[in-house]
Amino acid sequence: MTETTRIEYKQELTDGLEKEIIAFLNYHGGGSVYIGVDKTGKAIGLQDADRDALKIKDRLKNNIAPSCLGLFDLVIEETNGQTIIKILVASGPEKPYHLVKYGMTPKGAFLRVGTASEPMDQRIIDDLFAKRTRNSIGRIKSNRQDLSFQQLKIYYEGIGTTLNKQFLKNLELQTEEGKYNYVGYLMADENAVSVKVAKYAGKDKSDLIESEEYGYCSLIKATHQVLDKLEIENKTFTKITGDAQRKEHRLVDRTALREALINAMVHNDYTKEVPPVVEIYSDRLSITSYGGLVEGLSRDEFFEGRSMPRNRELMRIFRDLQFVENLGSGIHRILKKYDKSIFKISEHFIEICFPFDKDYMSGQTIGGQVEEKGGAVGGAIGGAVGGAIGGAMGGAIELTERQNEVLALIRENERIGYREVAEILGINPSAAQGHFDTLKEKNAIERVGGTRGYWKILI
Repeated sequence: MTETTRIEYKQELTDGLEKEIIAFLNYHGGGSVYIGVDKTGKAIGLQDADRDALKIKDRLKNNIAPSCLGLFDLVIEETNGQTIIKILVASGPEKPYHLVKYGMTPKGAFLRVGTASEPMDQRIIDDLFAKRTRNSIGRIKSNRQDLSFQQLKIYYEGIGTTLNKQFLKNLELQTEEGKYNYVGYLMADENAVSVKVAKYAGKDKSDLIESEEYGYCSLIKATHQVLDKLEIENKTFTKITGDAQRKEHRLVDRTALREALINAMVHNDYTKEVPPVVEIYSDRLSITSYGGLVEGLSRDEFFEGRSMPRNRELMRIFRDLQFVENLGSGIHRILKKYDKSIFKISEHFIEICFPFDKDYMSGQTIGGQVEEKGGAVGGAIGGAVGGAIGGAMGGAIELTERQNEVLALIRENERIGYREVAEILGINPSAAQGHFDTLKEKNAIERVGGTRGYWKILI
């Protein structure tokens, strides 16, 4: 493959890397830079890719303005037996990006033209600066300045990272004046932001049977809570075919549903204080985020997976905590299972509407039957999604299949930690931590004796 408008090859890490990254940040489609690949596209490899990757992160962080953290991904790949680095660069929302050393001048600002990175004309620089997003959540001062971040610290500890005294600056939770910004407000232990999950009896909104709010806490914790709720609602059905084969199927593809929810949480326009909404009907599940497409991103580019994060600070944190893999990968995962028709894009909203599988919902099978997986298990640990578990307060506690698995491991080892659970279940430590938090909130478990204590099961 040869170089294109969106692909740049470099044999080794050179002094001109920032110039190429800036050109892609300023280009409407973003792009990719491959290090360790010659101009013909042949992989020649790097002697120490890990060392080079650390250098690249440091250089991009310190040499480019405005901050491009959250707008690039570094991936170390093996190609034809050679180790190379792929840098995925999203189109940035705060153009013009430029070299700190030279500022917003033709010597510091570049744009991708064909297969080259060309200096920007001063007129273009001035025009882009005039249009720069000034109401980004990183620039908005939080109405509350009495914020704490214990929940955020716990989730970072879940991935083996301890936030030091500089975390407010490193995660960009403050304005340039040192006040908490709206990113900090969203990540704080307490805020006024919540995600509504509404459930209706039929195909319209005439008969509301359940409405719950998830939030008023760190957006990370709220995301875990909504994902757990969707795990319960996204029931598993088993089809027994004529040849006695059992085939399990969910109402909505699990991966696509997760990606849609995370995309909504990360890319929602919080400047208008309108959070995402989840609505569950008898025949479909929809997730709606506010804000429409980011300015400069076309509908075709959106479906191609070209990334232009509206909230790069949130993107950075969600990627740190392993909610997000590569830039733009979420849309590709959704489109592997569904076509573009499930997206409803307007000026102010993006709705993703997942239709339930009609075959399983109607009970029509190939010479067989359909049974819903779930039911009352009376305190026993089962794999039934949405099963009722008798709680310590005499009520019913709804746990997801994964939470049941975590609870079963705690029963086997009352001193087990979330990292050990993550390793056993093959999930991210932050996800395991989220399940522990949810089990505590649902009064299924409690911690006795602090860090050297044990887990007490309450159900």
